[in-house]
Amino acid sequence: MRPAIVFTGFMGAGKTTLAREIAHALDLEVRDSDRLLTERFGMEIEDYFVANGEAAFRREEADLVGALLDGADGGVIALGGGALGSERVREALRRHTVVLVDVDLEVAWQRAHGRGRPLARDREAFVALYREREAIYLAAADVVLPTGTGLGAARRAVDAMVALPDAPPGTRLLWASAATGEYPVWVGRGLLGHEGLPWPADGRRFGISDQTVGELHAGHVPRLSGLIEIPPGEGAKTLATTERVWRALVDVGATRADHIVAVGGGVVGDLAGFAAATFQRGIPVVQVPTTVVAQVDSAYGGKTGVDLPEAKNYVGAYHQPAGVVVDTSTLATLPPEEHAAGYAEVVKTALIAGGALWDHVGRGLPVDDDVILMCARTKLATVAADERDGGRRQVLNLGHTIGHAIETVTGYARYRHGEAVALGLLAALQLSGLPDLRDQVAGLAETAGLPTTMDPQIDVDAVLAATAKDKKRVGETTPFVLVSEPGTVTHGHHLGPADVRGAIAALLP
Repeated sequence: MRPAIVFTGFMGAGKTTLAREIAHALDLEVRDSDRLLTERFGMEIEDYFVANGEAAFRREEADLVGALLDGADGGVIALGGGALGSERVREALRRHTVVLVDVDLEVAWQRAHGRGRPLARDREAFVALYREREAIYLAAADVVLPTGTGLGAARRAVDAMVALPDAPPGTRLLWASAATGEYPVWVGRGLLGHEGLPWPADGRRFGISDQTVGELHAGHVPRLSGLIEIPPGEGAKTLATTERVWRALVDVGATRADHIVAVGGGVVGDLAGFAAATFQRGIPVVQVPTTVVAQVDSAYGGKTGVDLPEAKNYVGAYHQPAGVVVDTSTLATLPPEEHAAGYAEVVKTALIAGGALWDHVGRGLPVDDDVILMCARTKLATVAADERDGGRRQVLNLGHTIGHAIETVTGYARYRHGEAVALGLLAALQLSGLPDLRDQVAGLAETAGLPTTMDPQIDVDAVLAATAKDKKRVGETTPFVLVSEPGTVTHGHHLGPADVRGAIAALLP
């Protein structure tokens, strides 16, 4: 029996509409569990809920949906938001391709509240239910589509979905969407060297990697036409290095019909993406992140660039990748200090996301493939709402304003990026007035091997002055990102120099 494409998600996600459109476009039969339940009850679900209670409804739902999934031979199925609460249903989903239509909490509330839904009457209960189901949806999903995905994008995502059975076991697909482009993000083990997945860009593939990572992983990228290596480390992230890459591309005869494959961590991804954005006014780039920092954050969203001696990431361009291939098995080659550096970005992302991700990270649980997927999901959702950093995307700079300043004044040599971000997070929580959360994050950082105090030889006033050169500054002062609680992070806070200096000084031992 063929697997079905099964759409799941919270109420208000739009899964029923999307399932119907996809089924029509692909000339497949579509079945909607809520409609079938209405036919079984002889009344609307809301009326059955009131008359018989939620427990009775869930028993009927599990019975119908379980039988529907067991008997499905291909086609498209849309499930109600609570169907995955049944263990029987979750077990029956294993042989199917499960698509999570991922909806933001606020959007879900706006769509569901006041529409006769019995579980969307009380705001507090609604939020709790959303948080409770979030981890269940993600655990079951083979594919994550952002809510609002149009038919054209959904069809292209379906084309990528059909390759999942040929991918290494456990591979999952996130569909990224932004104003200037959309692309697949594959997450799994053993993806490098595996040719069962559709490669996300056409033409010849020219790899860019650093001299350490290239030896380990670049050779596993299928059908590379050549490899350009750069020195490792933040010190190589310069215009001079980029010029060497441009000239190397000229030497090998690269054209706009070809593309770059960035194999490495954040430095390689940023520099290779910038080279791609500017070479012949723009060629595609496929990101193949091999560090924790890159796999949870920097490989997504299209920010590319290089450093100047005066400030970090001061020269760059927005250039969305053609695709991202996240082979989590590459992390096994990282030294412990690189795992630790990446962990700072995991904590940052978990503070922004709250919910299931913070529940996991805040307890000090390990960074596994599920955490990487959830971090990528958070980053992609934020970018989809604000590609060019004009608003919501600025929350991704949590901990980075002071972190970047520390990197700048130390010549990008004293701390790894993630180590500086860890210090910046502690400063941001100090500015947020959350001593207990600051202590919790400091404990997580210390356990991971990250610094929790700043080198006393670093000049506090020099760091303060460097924050004034932050690239986010558009007026008299640099805006900061602050935290109210995990999951509630806001941008655009303008603080006095004395407060900022105090948060930096608090980092001293």
